[in-house]
Amino acid sequence: MIDKIKNVFSIPELRKRILFTFGVLVVVRLGAHIPITGVNGEALRVAFESMQNTLFGLFDMFAGGAFQKATLFALGIMPYISASIMIQLMGTVVPYFQRLQKEGEAGRKKITQITRYGTVLIAIFQAYSVTVFLESMTASSAAGTIAVVANPGLGFKFGAIITIVTGTMLLMWLGERITERGIGNGISLIIMIGIMSRLPTVIISEVALINEGVRNLLSELILLGIMFVIIAFVVFLTQGTRKIPVQYAKKVIGRKVYGGQSTHIPLRVNTAGVMPIIFAQSIMFLPSTIAMFFVDSEFMQGVMRWFSFDHPFYWFVFGTLIIFFTYFYTAIAFDPVQVSTQMKQHGGFIPGIRPGKKTADYIDNILTRVTLPGSFFLAFVAIFPYILMNAMDVGYDLASFFGGTSLLIIVGVSLDTLQQIESHLLMRHYDGFLSKGKIRGRRRM
Repeated sequence: MIDKIKNVFSIPELRKRILFTFGVLVVVRLGAHIPITGVNGEALRVAFESMQNTLFGLFDMFAGGAFQKATLFALGIMPYISASIMIQLMGTVVPYFQRLQKEGEAGRKKITQITRYGTVLIAIFQAYSVTVFLESMTASSAAGTIAVVANPGLGFKFGAIITIVTGTMLLMWLGERITERGIGNGISLIIMIGIMSRLPTVIISEVALINEGVRNLLSELILLGIMFVIIAFVVFLTQGTRKIPVQYAKKVIGRKVYGGQSTHIPLRVNTAGVMPIIFAQSIMFLPSTIAMFFVDSEFMQGVMRWFSFDHPFYWFVFGTLIIFFTYFYTAIAFDPVQVSTQMKQHGGFIPGIRPGKKTADYIDNILTRVTLPGSFFLAFVAIFPYILMNAMDVGYDLASFFGGTSLLIIVGVSLDTLQQIESHLLMRHYDGFLSKGKIRGRRRM
């Protein structure tokens, strides 16, 4: 392993990319601690303690804790993600975006430009909502009720909106620079580093619990073993594919023979990635978020109990929504008709299957069957932290690293980054990190 790390830093270009990525991520974490002017940080922290199980808590997770502290990067990269998802969804129904997707590099540049404009608009809207939300927040203390914003009004709103929108645009720009000049996907790395920033605090709190005698060493070792098993399971889920063989016809032009090679279409077990959990979690947090504004209503408080983490009803509905959104997002992300058309245009075919509609139906049938176990596995990974919270009496901050959105993002981004480093090493004839862990196809007899 040490030799492989030396190989990474012995390649000048790869070394520059890694150091550049590291430097940008340091800047990102520094920006997450620069507060907005006019906000009482301590009062905000106290007021935010009751919002962890709401949409605000989910938003704060993606912002790397910056939303809870009302900092420069309070919105995180979420406006960019929201704009990207909207553009992707419109690409399935709006003819203009469908044409752009088929125009190659020029179309991708235009889509990127539209996504940036959409990010600015969403960021302005969300920044205004944040300022209104901050002005309405209060915290209870021994001295009485303290307002989070000491001097609310137009001046605070204007300054806060400018600061937050600027921070979001800076994050988007930094993410694009990582993708262009660094290693890995910049936007994904920014999200991952924000989630992992909570890990040191979790470790320190667990050590404190051991010292106080609340936890013993055996229970921590059991938790560590469970974590290794879950991570291995998530890696298997992320990397699992079903390969469909594809044969390309031979073409004789003059005295040369072109084509005739064999390849495959890799259908992922989890094509949808982490998006089904994000969509489902957003819906599941809605009742708690609404109930927070109706403290005196018995009905809303009852709804809040039904949608709490420790209630089996929450687990059932959450799992069902994940299975539904897995199929929904897979249908958007992977189009069998488009794949079949491209294969036909390039002279490719699946052995034993007629090109055209038959091929599209065949791919769609396999994709449906592959997605079924993938959706159940994804639902299990998402629900497992809540089961662990009840079974072993651990806090949500620790349990979130045992599954759900956090773990899937960390594993997915880490694997993607390692694969990019791997390609750089293999291109220069070095042994890669994943050389022994590659998944080989079945041997043909």
